[in-house]
Order: sequence, then C-alpha cells, then structure tokens
Amino acid sequence: MTITCFIRYEIDPFQRNQFAAYANNWARIIPRLGGHLLGYFAPHEGSNYEAWGLISFSSLAAYEAYRQRLRVDDEAQANFAFAQRERFILKEERTFPQPVHDSYLRAPTGYIEAA
Repeated sequence: MTITCFIRYEIDPFQRNQFAAYANNWARIIPRLGGHLLGYFAPHEGSNYEAWGLISFSSLAAYEAYRQRLRVDDEAQANFAFAQRERFILKEERTFPQPVHDSYLRAPTGYIEAA
C-alpha cells in the first residue's frame, strides 16, 4: 500500500529563494535515500507563506527506513542545518494521506501543458 508524506510548511515569504534552494537540495537527496519525490511546491498565487512537499513510499515501514537513512546522511543533515540557520521555515506539519486508487497520478482529460 502506497503512502504519501504530505509536508505543509509555513515559510517566511521574504525568504522564498532559500526555501527553493532547500527544496532543490531534497530533489537530489530524497530519491537517493529511497523516497519517491512527487514534488515541492512554493507559493505563487494566493497565500505567500504556505508551501508543500510530497514524498511517496511503498509502505509505512519503507518510510521509517528512509527516516533512519536521513539521520545518518551528511547531505541531508547539512540541508536540515541550512533550514535551521536561515530560519525560513516557520512551521512544519506532516500527515500521511492514502491515495484514492483510481485517481492517483492521472492527468485530467483535455490537459494541455503550458508553453
């Protein structure tokens, strides 16, 4: 059963570039440590302080093994330290929704990619 770690961040809107650097670092780290990164999302329209990260795992046990690898990985620890030092993340929450099978990773009918 696939699970997704849905991370909701409240960020300092004046430090969006630092959050983007943080997210780009995770784009290298997460797959290497066993997570399937669905993406990080920064504010664009509407809220200027809310961002998200979504990472899928084959099971809760796979997530727990990933967390163990995070704790000992030098690049992961450096990225956590970067966030703490720069203080661009004001609040972080995690939840684990389960995908609705027939809707997961489907593009809408008539979807046209923006140029």
